Formats: sequence, structure tokens, C-alpha cells
Amino acid sequence: MISAAIEIHPGEHPEGHALGMTFNLDTIWVTVVAGAIVVGLGFWARSALTKETEDHVPTKIQLVWETIVGQVTTQVEENLGKVNPFVVPLAVALFFFILTANWLELIPTELNKNVHLLPSPTADTNLTYAMAILVMVGVWGFGISQKGVKGYFKHFVEPYPVLLPLNVLEELVKPVTLALRLFGNIFAGGIMIALIAGLVNLAPANIPVGGFLTIVFNVIWKLFDTLFLGGLQAFIFALLTVLYFGMAGAHGESHDESPEEASEESAAESPDKSTAAAAAS
Repeated sequence: MISAAIEIHPGEHPEGHALGMTFNLDTIWVTVVAGAIVVGLGFWARSALTKETEDHVPTKIQLVWETIVGQVTTQVEENLGKVNPFVVPLAVALFFFILTANWLELIPTELNKNVHLLPSPTADTNLTYAMAILVMVGVWGFGISQKGVKGYFKHFVEPYPVLLPLNVLEELVKPVTLALRLFGNIFAGGIMIALIAGLVNLAPANIPVGGFLTIVFNVIWKLFDTLFLGGLQAFIFALLTVLYFGMAGAHGESHDESPEEASEESAAESPDKSTAAAAAS
């Protein structure tokens, strides 16, 4: 039989108390571990990028780093242009941090059902809300710096002033959806693991196959959820960060041709027109 009672305790963490505040200790220490790993990888990649090989062939870490940074840079330039290089380090840092925090779940550190040394910290809304607020404060500051205070807040009454409440609500909901999207997907993985654990007592025809099925399904789900979905959610969070910066700093004339580009195109087209005119005559 399958156990009828599967105990799932969402939001439970080992807690610490100081200055009248409650701290989720596992979220804090795993966040520190993930941050230390990302910083360490950054220094390692920096040393590898400056290393000269005998055959002048780029190292593997250099190829991986250049591929990721190149893709992020392409997204940034398509949405923001080439004048905002700080968005690339922010998006790359968020991607690697969230990816590392999610993948730490693969390490078997669950001593028992009550002690898990390295749970994914993104399954705690405190961390996802903190990252979302950090991103949106940066987005709002970037929009004001690009358009000015009056120019930035003007878009709340566009295209019609009657849409002001909806536009304000949309802006306030962005950090909430950004945080809950990441939290919900990662937290759902923990719910699935708890459901799979309910198979442990499965014994059709008195054959105890529940333990074996639990191990198999647990491994399969963890690989799919942590490796694939964890990486996908890290990418989505970084991509939405880039898009929000692009929306905040967008100008109506940002996609129009500059006078220099227009003059260069006209100069490039003039010889063709002259050749066509001569052929026609």
C-alpha cells in the first residue's frame, strides 16, 4: 500500500533570533556557500582567461565563459544598446548565483527528514524577494537616470491618463512575479520529492518494491528538476532582468537611425545610384 499520510511542511527552516527578528539559518548559510562558489569561479575564470597556452588555443573555461557572456551581451545590446555595459555583469552574476544555488540541491546532504545541510535557498521566498527587489530598484534607478524623474514617471500616464492605476499596479507586481516565479518552480521540486517518498511503503502482492522505486524516481526527478529546471529558471530570471532594464530605459527614438548612420548609408548608396543612372543613360 502507499502511505496515506505524506507529511509535507512547506516553509519550515531552522531559525535563529536576534534583535527581534527571525532568520532562516539554512537559507543564510547556503546563500553564503553559493556566493562563495560563484566568487571563487570568477577568480578561477579570470586566471584562466589570462593564461597563455603553448598552442594559443582557448581553454575550456574560456570557451564556456565567452559563450555565456556573449549570449547575455547579445540580449543586452538588442534591448538596451551598447551604452549600458553594467547590465551584462549583473545578469551574468545573477544567472551563475541562481544556478549554483539550485544545483547545490544535488549534493546528498540530507541527513534525515529534519536535517538538510544544503537545501536550495531559492525555495525560500525571503531570498527570491530580496533578489527581485534588488533588480527592480536598479531598474527604477536606471530608468530615472536615463529619462529624468519627469520623463520616467510620465510613462505611467501613457497612452492615456486613465491607465495610471493599472500602470502603477503593473510596476509594483513585477518584483512579486519575478520572485514567485523562481520560488514556485524550485519549491515545487521539493513537494515532488516528498510525494515520491510516499512510495516507500508500496508493496503490490506483498512484494516490497516501494524502496527501489523511491530511489529510482527520486534520482530521475532530482536530475530533471535540479539540472534542467534549475538552469532554466536561472536563465529566465537573468533574461527578465535584462528585459526590465530595457523597458525602463527605452526611448522612442532608441531604434531610429542616428544622423551619422543615416549619412553613412546614404554615402554607401550614392555610388550604386550613380552606376544605375549611368547604365540607364
